[in-house]
Amino acid sequence: MESTWIKLGKKVKRLAKATLFPTQKAHISYVRRIERVKTSEKVCAMTFDDGPMDLPAAPDQFGGQALTDVLLDTLRDFGSKGVFDVVGDTSENYPDACGAPGTPTWGGTAFDHYPEFGQDHMGGAEHCPRLIQRILSEGHQITNHGYRHIIFGKKPYVYGKRQYQGNLDAVVQDMEKLHSLLKDRHGYTMTMTRPPHYVDNIDGTFTSYDACALMDYQYLAASFDGQGWLPAKTGDVQQMEVKEMVEPLRRALEQDQDFFCGQIIFQKDGYNMALRTPVAFGLRQHLELLAKAGYRVVTVQDLLELSPFADVGADDPDFDHLKELQRAHAIVYSDNTLRLDEPMSRGELAMLLAPRDATVGTRIRKLRQGDKNFAHPYSGALHWCVEQHLLPPSVSPDTPLQPADLRKASDFFLSTVTGTSRRDVLRKAKL
Repeated sequence: MESTWIKLGKKVKRLAKATLFPTQKAHISYVRRIERVKTSEKVCAMTFDDGPMDLPAAPDQFGGQALTDVLLDTLRDFGSKGVFDVVGDTSENYPDACGAPGTPTWGGTAFDHYPEFGQDHMGGAEHCPRLIQRILSEGHQITNHGYRHIIFGKKPYVYGKRQYQGNLDAVVQDMEKLHSLLKDRHGYTMTMTRPPHYVDNIDGTFTSYDACALMDYQYLAASFDGQGWLPAKTGDVQQMEVKEMVEPLRRALEQDQDFFCGQIIFQKDGYNMALRTPVAFGLRQHLELLAKAGYRVVTVQDLLELSPFADVGADDPDFDHLKELQRAHAIVYSDNTLRLDEPMSRGELAMLLAPRDATVGTRIRKLRQGDKNFAHPYSGALHWCVEQHLLPPSVSPDTPLQPADLRKASDFFLSTVTGTSRRDVLRKAKL
């Protein structure tokens, strides 16, 4: 089956990427990649990418209803809330050539075109204000998937011919265009983004985390693939695609009823690679299985309000304090962990103490000026702390925290900090 080859290809790609381009080390950041959170409650979230779509499901068994309407009707039937990770308008992405159905370039070779090649005017927030308004009026969340859905930087695997932004200002301008559209037309402020195709590197200096920081966004990821984007090729393809959506979720629940606690499930608000919409049928079965297991499906925003962290839940004695602290301070790693038992470094202390503009604004301004001394994620915060005489000059960001550093920064804490672990320091930090 075609989807099997695609899955195998993705595994090979991940292996090659991990070998040739190791994942960047997680660091303390205002921007966190939200994949799942730690909670013992049976609550999870679902995200729907690439819509809204004002074309019918394929095959159409809903009387010509727009696919997004079908998804919203299904969510309403279960009292569930979704996250719609929308695009603005892909009709500007021409001239282009359409790739073969069933391949990653099904919607375009140089760019993506949603809902399909030549039908851009039937999708996206620009062309579908009715669908956007319905999403909002029914209590769902909307996030930013890029106005034109152009990848941030080069992606040699699969999308070697794809045009990319390659510039931080271009990335931010594209996101701002969609952000302004939602705010001006619908009075809605987005707080999260999912970079197109999860491409993080922009130009070798800046990444998606820098773009998110400038937009004051969190990075929306997912921990479980609903698989509605995958095509099947043999047999009854429509039934097979729905089955391939449903069976992994069913098996996961059979093995562990608590498996989806705090997870974020990826779905597609649009055609799969073969121009079919298994999500129109598989979503109902997903929700039936989750409801039978006792789950509530909520927005990611509500999920984060319940439990913001990937490794610390409500049963932790410092949870309430840390939950409030993270609202205004950079205390969490970019992978959304707190790692409370690890020793704190001087760079991490600087991130806790420095104001956001120094941490984000100063660093990006210096890098734009070509100052490579600000390449480290903590460099802006360290620069500010040195200026305030809170840390010694030329301090390494990874140097272990010293008790003397805490004494100099005593005004930032509720009382004397007696240890240097991350928990010791954070539990005494002022809100």
